[in-house]
Amino acid sequence: MGREIRVAAAQMGPNQPTDKRSVIIDRMINLIEKGATDKADLVVFPELAFTTFFPRYLIEDEAVLDKYFEIDMPNKDNEHLFKVARDAKVGFYVGYAELSVEKNIKRRYNTAILVSPEGHIINKYRKIHLPGTPSPVQGYARQQLEKKYFSVGNLGFPVVEAFGAKIGMAICNDRRWPETFRVLALKGAEIVLIGYNSVATNRHTGENEEELYTYHSNLTVQAGAYQNANWVVSVAKAGTEDGSPMVGSSVIVDPNGKLAAQTKTLADEIVTHTIDLDAAEESRRLMFNFEKNRRIEEYGIIATQRGATR
Repeated sequence: MGREIRVAAAQMGPNQPTDKRSVIIDRMINLIEKGATDKADLVVFPELAFTTFFPRYLIEDEAVLDKYFEIDMPNKDNEHLFKVARDAKVGFYVGYAELSVEKNIKRRYNTAILVSPEGHIINKYRKIHLPGTPSPVQGYARQQLEKKYFSVGNLGFPVVEAFGAKIGMAICNDRRWPETFRVLALKGAEIVLIGYNSVATNRHTGENEEELYTYHSNLTVQAGAYQNANWVVSVAKAGTEDGSPMVGSSVIVDPNGKLAAQTKTLADEIVTHTIDLDAAEESRRLMFNFEKNRRIEEYGIIATQRGATR
C-alpha cells in the first residue's frame, strides 16, 4: 500500500449572470457533501467558480466589474462553504476573481486557493498564462478579455506540502503550456490541481468545436501528467453559460497519462479517485529521472526567448 490521498473532481454546470451567489454556493456545498460521502480528502472546484465567466463581456463600469471580484477570502457570501468543508474535514481548491490592493494600487487576478481540512488557506496561485485580448476584436463571434481584466500572476508556481503530498496549482490556460507542469515538477509537485472554463465554440466563426476542444483539454493534462510523472486533477465549469457553450470532461489523470476518472455530463457532477502517490516512483527513477536525463545546457532558449526565431 502506497501513500494515498482521495481526491474528488467537483465539476460545475454553468453559472448564469442572473444566478444569485447564494444559489451557486449552495450547489458547491452540495458537491462538498457528496465528496465527503465519497470519503474524499480534497475536493477540486473549477476556475471562477463563484461567478459566470465574465471576461466574455465588455464591462466598462468599474462598479459592475467589482461585483465579480472577491476582496476577502473567505467572505460573508462564501463563509458557509468553508464551514461545511471544515465540519466535514474536507479540504478544497477553488478558483475566483481576486481584487487586491498593492501599494495603494488596485489590481485584479484570476486566482485559486488551496484550503486545508481545518479551513485554513494554505496556498494561493494567480494565473500566469492569460489568454484572449486586452480589448474586443471586431468580427469575433465571441470575446475573451482576460488580458483586459486581469494582471499576470505574480506568485510564480508555488508548491505546498499538504494532505500528505506535494501539491501544485494552475488555472485553465496554464495547462496548455508544458512549462507549467515542468516547473511544478521541478519543485517536487506530485499532484497538480487545475480549474478551467473552456469554451466549446470557435472564437472567430462561432462554430461548435466541442469534440476538438475537449480533446485538447484532455491531451494537455494527460501529457503534463505523463511527461512529469505526476497526478493531475483538472476540473471544468461546463455547459451553456449565458448562451456560450463550455466543454466538460473533468478528469483525474494518473502518472502514466491515463484517465483514472472522468465526468460524463456538462452539469454539476463529482468523480472521486484514490490517488497512489507512489505510483510514479518507477517513472521518476527511470524515464523521467530529471537529474540524470535533463540536458539544461541545451534549454536556455526556453527561458531567454519568448517568440519563435523566424
